[in-house]
Amino acid sequence: MTTYGLLIFDEAEELDFVGPWEVFTVSARLREGGDTAVLIAENPGPVRCAKGMRVLPDHTLDDHPPLDVLLVPGGRGTRAVEADHPDVIAWIAKTGAQATWVTSVCTGTFLLYAAGLARGRRVATHWSREDDLEARGDVTVVRDARYVVDGGLLTSQGISAGIDSALWLTGRLHGREHARAVRRVMQYDPAPPYLADEPLA
Repeated sequence: MTTYGLLIFDEAEELDFVGPWEVFTVSARLREGGDTAVLIAENPGPVRCAKGMRVLPDHTLDDHPPLDVLLVPGGRGTRAVEADHPDVIAWIAKTGAQATWVTSVCTGTFLLYAAGLARGRRVATHWSREDDLEARGDVTVVRDARYVVDGGLLTSQGISAGIDSALWLTGRLHGREHARAVRRVMQYDPAPPYLADEPLA
């Protein structure tokens, strides 16, 4: 059984977590309910995302189940979380250290960096923020790769790249044929085609 925990916060980019959520929940359904995905927020109330979507979390930072996979999205809200929510950063550090896989989409990588999880590692982030992240030091920003794997750390470029990275992770956890089945259910057929087997870097 795999438990996926997806962090959400105000001004998070919707597709950063909804795309991977689709991958993980389709995977769980194909595995006949053996897995679960949960949304986690600092507080139990609604979260208003970057484009106005309102989402209710399943759990708070204090009451979620143990996670095998932690996913941190990006969006404008990452700046506020990094600056004003030290409890969330501490939670990312603690939870990420306990999870088998830590993943981020877009500028979620900045929160992993703030939590210490991306330091000394190879990472991806949104193309418009690559220079900003690299300037912080002690991190190698890989450009022109939709997602990057460094040990148990999986980071991806902006927004739609999170779907690709989530499919790769699903294949790593449950096999490539399973990931391809998830892709077929989702009718996800980008051009160029999804590289089901290995990351580019």
